[in-house]
Amino acid sequence: MGLQLYDTASRAVRPLEPRTPGEVGVYLCGATVQGSPHIGHLRSAIAVDILRRWLERNGQRVTLIRNVTDIDDKILTKAGDAGQPWWAWANRFEREFTAAYDALNVQPPTYEPRATGHITEMVELVDRLVERGHAYPGEAGNVYFDVRSYPGYGDLTHQRLENLGSDDATEPPPDKRDPLDFALWKAPKDGEPETAAWPTPYGRGRPGWHLECSAMARKYLGEGFDIHAGGIDLRFPHHENEQAQSRAAGWDFAGLWFHNAWVTVGGEKMSKSLGNSLVVREVLRDADPVLLRYALGAVHYRSTLEFTPGVSLVEAGAAWERITGFVSRAVQADTAPDGGAGATGPVADLALPEAFVTAMNDDLNVSAALAVVHETVRAGNSALADGRPATQEALAVRAMLDVLGLDPLAPHWAGSGGSGAAEQAIDVLVRAVLQERAEARAAKDWARADRLRDRLTEAGVVVEDGPDGARWSLR
Repeated sequence: MGLQLYDTASRAVRPLEPRTPGEVGVYLCGATVQGSPHIGHLRSAIAVDILRRWLERNGQRVTLIRNVTDIDDKILTKAGDAGQPWWAWANRFEREFTAAYDALNVQPPTYEPRATGHITEMVELVDRLVERGHAYPGEAGNVYFDVRSYPGYGDLTHQRLENLGSDDATEPPPDKRDPLDFALWKAPKDGEPETAAWPTPYGRGRPGWHLECSAMARKYLGEGFDIHAGGIDLRFPHHENEQAQSRAAGWDFAGLWFHNAWVTVGGEKMSKSLGNSLVVREVLRDADPVLLRYALGAVHYRSTLEFTPGVSLVEAGAAWERITGFVSRAVQADTAPDGGAGATGPVADLALPEAFVTAMNDDLNVSAALAVVHETVRAGNSALADGRPATQEALAVRAMLDVLGLDPLAPHWAGSGGSGAAEQAIDVLVRAVLQERAEARAAKDWARADRLRDRLTEAGVVVEDGPDGARWSLR
């Protein structure tokens, strides 16, 4: 196949060699649906979407699993603070993530399993680890992984046990044998709802964060699969713990680790705790989704992406205008005497420029690949300036962009930069705000309800209250 990828575990770029020729299994750590998606979440999704498209362009059958963590400390806390059922809170933001993926033309995964749908598989994994001597029960409802029982712990991140800090932010619980041990199964905390715990031989409780991914990866991809993907910030402790518990269970697990770098804003890693998150629905108030996709995908996935509000999307817009302007002019100048589609024809099976293929096979070097796109645009513009057709250049540009999820004539983007998909996504996002407003009104929190309506008004959304609820439109 020719594709070489950087493997975080070996710290080297190496050939991707699928376990089953012609098939590639990929597991991507998806969203913990505690709140609205920000652009950092979308960078990971886009990086893997490009990987998947390139694999499929090269004849591979890809099985992509992207999980949803719908039970978690933060979900329970935030839902409780809002007076909402935890499962309703999680579902609300899962829908927001789906809308954001759709708006940016991220292809749906093959399967998108939820943690709460795989409790049986998780308890079976806990049983297996206890039986093999790699885990032990603590107080009722608690089960811990014994880090020192597994000699390979630290291999993924190249760390030694003596140099590691505890997974606990505070004093470790007394039933832990070692501060480094991590929770596989967790007893409910005081005040948590009964619905957030499940019966097990170890007592009622809920899964630890790391456990779910190992259980779901095995169910959908088998005991060994080709690529595990996720943000670089997940390497430790999450991915290290995933690998340890899976291999301690006797499974081969991931053959290659694909990690994307994070997005920074003002030089700081974007996070909600820093207050510098750029929520997707807010960005899309003023920006075309295609420009956000371009901006998030144009930088090499292993390079930190500095996102500057008011600058990054303007730069993406200038590049996109050059591309779409050329394609539009090429289509207008196209003459197809045989009645064929010409520059608007299908591109999925067209041969790609050799320089583009070389760039993509070199660890998905999208920056170099886009340079080939822009060189082809320049050549096509020169042809048009000389009065010659640029059909072949336009088809080549579209074929390359198709690999990146950016073909301007694809149904998702055609006409107005993807307005159809954007409208569908905006509908979901606006309805989520309207649901918040309805909840505030039901609680007689009129100030919050007014603030939410004002926020929609500022975004150009007109809200009309009626006997059947609120309706919205764009002014």
